[in-house]
Amino acid sequence: MSNYYQPEIETASREQILALQNERLVKQVQHVWDNVPYYRKKMEEKGLTPADIQGLDDLHKLPFLSKDDLREAYPYGLLGAPIKDCVRIHSTSGTTGKRVVAFYTQHDIDLWEDCCARAIMAAGGTDEDVCQIAYGYGLFTGGSGMHGGSHKVGCLTLPMSSGNTDRQLQFMTDLGATILCCTPSYALYLAESIHERGLRDQIKLKAGIFGAEAWSEEMRHEIEKQLGIKAYDIYGLTETSGPGVAFECSEQTGMHINEDHFIAEIIDPDTGEVLPEGSKGELVFTSITKEAFPLLRYRTKDICILSRKKCSCGRTLVKMSKPMGRSDDMLIVKGVNVFPSQIETVLLEQGYPANYQIIVDRVNHSDTLEVQVEMTPENFSDSLAKINEMEKGLIDALKTMLGIYAKVKLVAPKSIARSEGKAVRIIDKRKI
Repeated sequence: MSNYYQPEIETASREQILALQNERLVKQVQHVWDNVPYYRKKMEEKGLTPADIQGLDDLHKLPFLSKDDLREAYPYGLLGAPIKDCVRIHSTSGTTGKRVVAFYTQHDIDLWEDCCARAIMAAGGTDEDVCQIAYGYGLFTGGSGMHGGSHKVGCLTLPMSSGNTDRQLQFMTDLGATILCCTPSYALYLAESIHERGLRDQIKLKAGIFGAEAWSEEMRHEIEKQLGIKAYDIYGLTETSGPGVAFECSEQTGMHINEDHFIAEIIDPDTGEVLPEGSKGELVFTSITKEAFPLLRYRTKDICILSRKKCSCGRTLVKMSKPMGRSDDMLIVKGVNVFPSQIETVLLEQGYPANYQIIVDRVNHSDTLEVQVEMTPENFSDSLAKINEMEKGLIDALKTMLGIYAKVKLVAPKSIARSEGKAVRIIDKRKI
């Protein structure tokens, strides 16, 4: 482990954590002021200098950064270190507008891998484990981060990347993988493939660390049931480093944030006002140890709650809830806020698989919402009258959850394309 691993911070007192954050915040603000003209200008526009930021009590004075800023400053505008000191980049998919490119010094990578190591150890990982990394490698942060974290723990690391399910299952069985790291939708796909091939008795998995897309508690239970494991959540953003910003422990009641590297705030997404602990709002992160890409008060768009309730695992790091949706991914249908996670919850509670798509359209100036849901092989053989009855039951359950009507279309098993990375859940034709 690097010198910044500091496992003692995970059980430090609140006073110790605050003291460390105060010290590192002050240094980071000076670093950004000296090295990032783009953000220095934003501070100057608010009449601020580093002298105005003496600690956490002054954090709210600093201007926010958003993905729009990152696109405007692309590629080098938010770089906080000389290019000669940077050893790697990672990037988002760039599905809208310019890509977001994040830079890393070797020091940044060391700290990031330490954070990922904490996540693996919180899931019970040790140097006796075989860790199968089925996140994508390359520009995507998932594979590289968990790969480095696995090395730090001392696991035998299987750098599988995503896709090629036959090969995934071959190595999983032949090498006895005990920890699986991938997106939750791909975990379910692997589980489905394992059962189809009759390999369930040959699988030695004990835990899975899943992230990079939203997933519900019901989906967690389904993964745990199908794979016979304990499923842990992990959180991260390319903008802040990648997976490992926060991780779940054995209690599974939220993800501990690595507070020695990140300061978390919850704000009102409309006003930007900082909300008290326990409030539901938009998550904002300040990176206090990153050198190459040191973002201050970055708006994640993720909606969640922070809590410092005592945790049975012994860690004192603040917890963030599983994101309840994103303020920018939230659908507004007929004036109602609709989060995909609400729909997934209904489907899984009703016993349907987590293979579905949400299609939003506008017909005659009115929004329409359709949910296509795969049937189980058993239900597929039911009569048309029975299928119609099942659709009506889902329509009623969705209306109770959402408050609006959603058309439901039950489709044949495996007719919705499987994802080996992030699942495509929403098709919004209003934007096409």
